[in-house]
Amino acid sequence: MSRRFPRIFDGNLRCRLMFPVSVCLGIEKRDASPKMSSLSTYLSSRAKSRDPVAFPSVASRDSSTTLRSARNDSGNMNERYIKWRTPWLSREFEMLVFGNGGGLPLILFPTSFGSYYQNKDFGLVGSVSGYVDAGRLTVYCPDAIDLESFYNKSIHPADRMRTHNAYENVIVRDVFDLARRECNSRRVAVSGASLGAYHAANIAFRHPDAVSHLISLSGSFDISSFFDGYHDDNIYFNSPYEYLPNIPDPWKYNHMGIILGTGEWDNARHESYRLSEILNSNSVKHWLDDGKWRGHDWNYWRDMLPHYLSKL
Repeated sequence: MSRRFPRIFDGNLRCRLMFPVSVCLGIEKRDASPKMSSLSTYLSSRAKSRDPVAFPSVASRDSSTTLRSARNDSGNMNERYIKWRTPWLSREFEMLVFGNGGGLPLILFPTSFGSYYQNKDFGLVGSVSGYVDAGRLTVYCPDAIDLESFYNKSIHPADRMRTHNAYENVIVRDVFDLARRECNSRRVAVSGASLGAYHAANIAFRHPDAVSHLISLSGSFDISSFFDGYHDDNIYFNSPYEYLPNIPDPWKYNHMGIILGTGEWDNARHESYRLSEILNSNSVKHWLDDGKWRGHDWNYWRDMLPHYLSKL
């Protein structure tokens, strides 16, 4: 990239917009006004009780955490495999960790149908090995359950979102806590590509006190197609295009370094622009990076992630 952009924390970097905020959401709402008054009220109500998950419990083979150290093919990074039984899903959950618990903790989500080893297998973790080896970054690659939530047509749409909420609890209450403790950090960075960017962004916007940076790679943020026209409060407060325009306290995001990366060959390019427009309407500083000769695939994401980390 020939042009060097300023650090996203300096000043109020704003973006030129190309798409109107009034683009149709494509969601059939049962109730035009959510019952909950605000995102904070909704999250507080959820914290009082655990949402039941929509799939049966999986018996744990080992109730203790399982660790395995190995060498990564992409370099000298220390790799750990972690498995634990989480109460939020009533089953075992798996994750890979790269690094020695130093530097910035980065939670890196997989794409659609991906698993905890996808970002390793496709070289995205390897693309930032220099930062990991230098002790500047520790990468946490949690599993995903999209097949059991968003893509699970065998259960009611409401249960799909309730299952997703259980997954968010695993990330925020298990993974975040581990990452912050190991890296001695108050906050974590989150990133992902495509639907993984949705997970990163939605959690960042819902839990800004826990997140320092959001790096979106060709983000796909519109989840309306997963619910067959059904709509409720859970869906509303997990749809950034819906709840962000009505957020009463957008200043809560201004400590966060937000990068929305896309390109002219990205088939989800309009989604990054749409999210950028909403952020601009709330005066939330961020960097919308629309690069030439970039598309929606791993070879582009392997270039984008280390480039964005160099700006932090």
